[in-house]
Amino acid sequence: MSIIDNRKAFHDYFIEERLEAGIVLEGWEVKAIRAGRAQIKEAYILVRGAELFVIGMHISPLLAASTHIKPDPVRTRKLLLHAGQIDKFIGKVERAGFTLVPLDLHYSKGRVKMEIGLAKGKKQYDKRESEKQRDWDREKQRLMREKAR
Repeated sequence: MSIIDNRKAFHDYFIEERLEAGIVLEGWEVKAIRAGRAQIKEAYILVRGAELFVIGMHISPLLAASTHIKPDPVRTRKLLLHAGQIDKFIGKVERAGFTLVPLDLHYSKGRVKMEIGLAKGKKQYDKRESEKQRDWDREKQRLMREKAR
């Protein structure tokens, strides 16, 4: 069950590979995500050492959050993956043009997971071509519905 999607990632990048990763979260963050107060549009994934971190993911704290903690909505959060998966992605990211982007947040067996994608940036003409193709597909569907009537 998806919580939030990063539609901007699909507009700006060609997604080559996808992978599900766990995230290190605090209790108030999980509650806020369950309440739908997360945003990953401006987020990106950074490699530090042999670890992956998501930066720029914004989780707005709930008003009823505990008084003894000071929530930081945009703190750096660690991603949890197997060492082999991390090595594979680091090898591909170090090649020219590849980057890691968060694609969505979702639940898996009651846990909050993030789907990350190995992406290559689109040029402006690629973005326009994708938009034309999407419009044409929509128009085809409309014509098929009219014809079926």
